[in-house]
Amino acid sequence: MNNVIKVENLTKEYKQMKAVDNLSFEVHEGEILGLLGPNGSGKTTTINCILSLLNFTKGSIKIFGEEMKPSAYNVKKQIGVIFQEVAVFEELTVYDNIDYFCGLYIKDKEVRKQYIEEAIKLVSLEEFKKFYPKQLSGGLLRRLNIACGIAHKPKLIFLDEPTVAVDPQSRNNILDGIKTLRDNGATIIYTTHYMEEVEILCNRVIILDKGKIIASGTNDELKELANIEEKVTVEIHELENKYIKEIETFENVGTVKYNDNILLVTYKKGKNNLIELMDYLKKESIKYSKIYSERPTLNDVFLELTGKELRD
Repeated sequence: MNNVIKVENLTKEYKQMKAVDNLSFEVHEGEILGLLGPNGSGKTTTINCILSLLNFTKGSIKIFGEEMKPSAYNVKKQIGVIFQEVAVFEELTVYDNIDYFCGLYIKDKEVRKQYIEEAIKLVSLEEFKKFYPKQLSGGLLRRLNIACGIAHKPKLIFLDEPTVAVDPQSRNNILDGIKTLRDNGATIIYTTHYMEEVEILCNRVIILDKGKIIASGTNDELKELANIEEKVTVEIHELENKYIKEIETFENVGTVKYNDNILLVTYKKGKNNLIELMDYLKKESIKYSKIYSERPTLNDVFLELTGKELRD
């Protein structure tokens, strides 16, 4: 499998801290890699180092087999970057904004015109070509921002939280567009705090915390690390604490929580956990309105690995 990005021993030090601590990883051609982590984990610093927007202390970065540095213009023209903050020109229309950014890389007017139309179609902005940014909703602005970043058909795309604060329709449109970009051959680095998006999109995931990689692999591989085999949720009205204490003693139980009439039991391993719990509730004559079992989500894994304390 060809590597589009190869990062080796990347370290970025500030006076009082290591923002990135000896990172090594690869990004494979044609995949969507989820780069995740809580606030302050080093995601943005890592991306800025990869893009040569930030000098790093030590290590090496290669993109398309070439050393990445500020003067690597042949590499940079093959990269598309869509940051979280929308960056378009208020005085230009939708079409002219895309034309401007595409024109930084594509000089042939006929080719550029074709690329612009394809980008507009990808993000479904056909009806808004002559609109100015101030006339667009938040979701439309996000889609314009993406079109500006990918119109020149980059082989490598960085997407930083592209669905923040958009409505469900725009979100679905953006996610579908990202899948299309991948299917058309692009390699994508994707950052987000929405774990369900990662499960939908990403082939592999890297989780950073305190500047280090604490886990990496496919969604299923990461779920194996969470020490949670099964979650059982039960709606019970006024469950006494003595029953909670007894459930905690079950052989395979990891944690037991009861809040707002919802009992959540996580199991570390084992089969027939749901049946065991149902038999216990029946034996104790505890009535419940709903009970269901599910596998852990990537969000469960993320919180298990990075902790649940608030971050700045």
